[in-house]
Amino acid sequence: MSTPTPLAPRTDRDDRTDRDDRTDRGGRRDRDGRTDCGERTGRSPRSPLAALRRTAERIERSTPAHRDRAIDGLRALALLAVPIGHWMLGGFTLDPEGGLHNASPLSAFGALAPASWMLQMLGIFFLVGGYASVLSYHRRPAGTGAWLRGRIARLGRPVLGVTAVWALTAPVLYAAGVPEATLRTGATLVIQPLWFVGVYVVVTALTPYCVRAARRLGGWSAAPLMASVAVVDFLRYGPYAQDVPSWLAVLNVLPGWLFAYQLGVAWGEGRIGRRGARLLLAGGAVLFAALLLVFDYPASMVGVPGADRTNSHPPSLLVLALAAAQSGAAVLLRDRLARLLARPALWAPVVVVNLCAMTILCWHQSAMLAAAVPGSFLGEVAGLTTAPDTPAWLGQRAAWLPVFAVLLTVVARYARRFEEPWTKATAVRRTAAGVLAAGFAAFALGLA
Repeated sequence: MSTPTPLAPRTDRDDRTDRDDRTDRGGRRDRDGRTDCGERTGRSPRSPLAALRRTAERIERSTPAHRDRAIDGLRALALLAVPIGHWMLGGFTLDPEGGLHNASPLSAFGALAPASWMLQMLGIFFLVGGYASVLSYHRRPAGTGAWLRGRIARLGRPVLGVTAVWALTAPVLYAAGVPEATLRTGATLVIQPLWFVGVYVVVTALTPYCVRAARRLGGWSAAPLMASVAVVDFLRYGPYAQDVPSWLAVLNVLPGWLFAYQLGVAWGEGRIGRRGARLLLAGGAVLFAALLLVFDYPASMVGVPGADRTNSHPPSLLVLALAAAQSGAAVLLRDRLARLLARPALWAPVVVVNLCAMTILCWHQSAMLAAAVPGSFLGEVAGLTTAPDTPAWLGQRAAWLPVFAVLLTVVARYARRFEEPWTKATAVRRTAAGVLAAGFAAFALGLA
């Protein structure tokens, strides 16, 4: 494989250079306005189209020539797959008291499983994360500890923000008549994508070791991680499955997601070229097909309510096979994607998405709930609170996606501040945010 840039989504060095790095992403401010997520951009032009054109041109001018547009484009693509996947593959049912409960169209339509292959792009996210992290690691102005603390802080601030806000909002909603079942469903949805942050912190902390492994073994440094997952899967699903404790599955969490990150580090070190990429693409595709057709792995890449097995929590070998194929394709398409994103009209949305990466990851479920919770008081609203068990539901839910996107944009306008350094937050406020976040997490996990 060796041929001798959700999060962290950014490639900045530490908190002291956080603002400078956002500028480096093409989002710097000028005298006319901002290009920040959900905020005003420039003076009022004569038409919305002219405003968009001026914004795109301003972003283009402020983008440094050395910016790796392909890496940012891959990150944006992987990031947007998260809300689209959750919005399309996650539905609701209403109980007699009007409470919302989670449901999935995959329970009724197994043929939709291939859609999850396209929407499960966390492998790309970790690949790009590894690539960006190794470049940031080499540019660190201080020691490794300071570099790691800066990245953890940037990941942790938005998580504390969304959970603290929900901790304050939930009692208000309950007092306003929202059923407890709806609040618990909402809490589960809000917490659901945040597991990623914890895993990402761990793999980021392993970056120095990933760099050493990549320099020694190139892309093959990810092979032992795949082998580890294969062994655990064999024990879980093989002839000795009845004698294997259920907790053994947890052993797949770290190597399962570190696999693509390690590939990204090797790519950033220049140890994966086109030959290695072709091997990843072909090998991953063959393994993926074999696991489905020969070893009877579940076809869905996301959890299906009521299913005996899941590929995603923790990741199975099928997830790694898909990640390998996606990683190979990403390396092969990098130059073509970079040329495509040289167009200002295509590059501008990529910049905005990257600026709002953690905000999108943390708040997209809240945007859907902002529509579903009021809708639950109206009864069964097609595509929103009706059970996802008919073909018509798919079209109806697709019609709601623009509504969810608009709500997310509105939320992001205010929630984006949680990604900024909390320079004005006192120790008391930071502690309060932590306590509120812990309380909400306990509620979401059913511990309170």
